[in-house]
Amino acid sequence: MRDVVEIGMGKTARRGYHLDDLTLVPSRRTRGSADVSVAWQLDAHRLDLPLMVAPSDAVVSPTTATVVDKLGGLAVLNGEGLWTRYEEPEPVLARIVEAAEEDRLVAQRVIRDAYAAPVQPELVAARIEEIRGTGARTAVRLSPQHALVFANTALDAGVDVLVIQGTVISAEHVAAGREPLNLKTFIALLDIPVVVGGCGDYQTALHLMRTGAAGVVVGYGAHPGSTTHEVLGIEVPMATAIADAAAARRDYLDETGGRYVHLVAYGDMTTGGDAAKAIACGADAVMLGEPLAAAAEAPGQGWYWDPTVSHPKLPRSWLHWSRGTRDATEPEAAAPGLSEVLLGPTADASGARNVFGALRRAMAKCGYSSVKEFQKVELTVAG
Repeated sequence: MRDVVEIGMGKTARRGYHLDDLTLVPSRRTRGSADVSVAWQLDAHRLDLPLMVAPSDAVVSPTTATVVDKLGGLAVLNGEGLWTRYEEPEPVLARIVEAAEEDRLVAQRVIRDAYAAPVQPELVAARIEEIRGTGARTAVRLSPQHALVFANTALDAGVDVLVIQGTVISAEHVAAGREPLNLKTFIALLDIPVVVGGCGDYQTALHLMRTGAAGVVVGYGAHPGSTTHEVLGIEVPMATAIADAAAARRDYLDETGGRYVHLVAYGDMTTGGDAAKAIACGADAVMLGEPLAAAAEAPGQGWYWDPTVSHPKLPRSWLHWSRGTRDATEPEAAAPGLSEVLLGPTADASGARNVFGALRRAMAKCGYSSVKEFQKVELTVAG
């Protein structure tokens, strides 16, 4: 039964739940964490971690994409980011970091100017080839507005997974003066898995599944610096959105006689407990951005921003410092490596490190041995 409240005469609203509103309920059986597998399969790609790294220039470079692949995840390079606009993006990143250290508003302007440079198709190909040259899997994010422009370049370069991602995405993107992107037609022409999103409700998730996508991103990547709620009035209660998308997946599975579409949860996740609750709601994997910006290898040197920062007319997030509270009176702690953030071991008890070790232990405590089984765990609403 839908939980609907009346907010005034003639208008009702559905109540939604965030991940913070939920708690996991252990069953009568527990397991050893060594007996738990967190692996998942995206089309032909088996990944040891249920992880896609968000396409932020602050986190994903060709180098970090290789590191993430070795650790078992899949990093998504922003195909319209600094790495595809500049042959040498490091000086540009350094200017952003330097500005962020002085004044956040000035840094926003530096970012806007940096992203005003055009995307160079030859660099899209070069970055993909650079990652492939290390033996790592490659994934590239394109916006719905530019997917038709750069997709063939990415495919010719040998990209393994294509991610079509925006704040909100529909099965058909229409814009005056340009050819609309019909995802169903577009995906049908490709022979690699395509992941699309974000979405926040049952109907949109179902429509996106019907395009033939291998995966659907649920959420738009809300993080502590996000202002999408303030700017657009849009907010995704992630627990409800994931559960709705899981219901759409179940109905689509029946509709197609067995075609399974993976759900990737993106937003409001900073700890292992958040990742565990996202999977408990029905996600197959999580997309993390800001938590990984704290890693020593991150190109943003502790600062995090996503593609919405660089919008030329209406930015919808701020640069955000990802390494805890900044205190000028105390020496800054050494940044953890990506390995510690994802797999540990760690001495940090906040939950922001050893994220997937925590997920594995949560599954073991609740008595489940695989991600698919863990989607059946009982949940309670806190408070």
